[in-house]
Amino acid sequence: MNSVDVALKESLEIEGATGVALVDFTSGMTLGKLSNIHNFDLEIAAAGNTEVVRSKIRTMESLGLQDTVEDILITLGRQYHLIRLLSSHTGRGLFLYLVLDKSRANLAMARHRLRTIESRLDM
Repeated sequence: MNSVDVALKESLEIEGATGVALVDFTSGMTLGKLSNIHNFDLEIAAAGNTEVVRSKIRTMESLGLQDTVEDILITLGRQYHLIRLLSSHTGRGLFLYLVLDKSRANLAMARHRLRTIESRLDM
């Protein structure tokens, strides 16, 4: 298994995780995905969240903020959507997109685990 496959598998093992994708936010393309629910299209969600990432980056540039985005959290009624931008040199322009069942997830632990997985991801 390559590093991406391992990262996706480990991400889906996070308590409450229902889906995960690795996404290129410059193109909106999904580079890999895993899910254990069938009625949720990760490719459509990933493409939509590409716009969220692009918008945040544009806003930061407009404000002149000299900082980086670590992650973006979207809270829905039953789900958390966690977007983790990759910070490695080879991962620039990519993000991990994790969907969590809100009733089963521990958000702090999920963020911690995703940060650890991202740090080991070798692109």
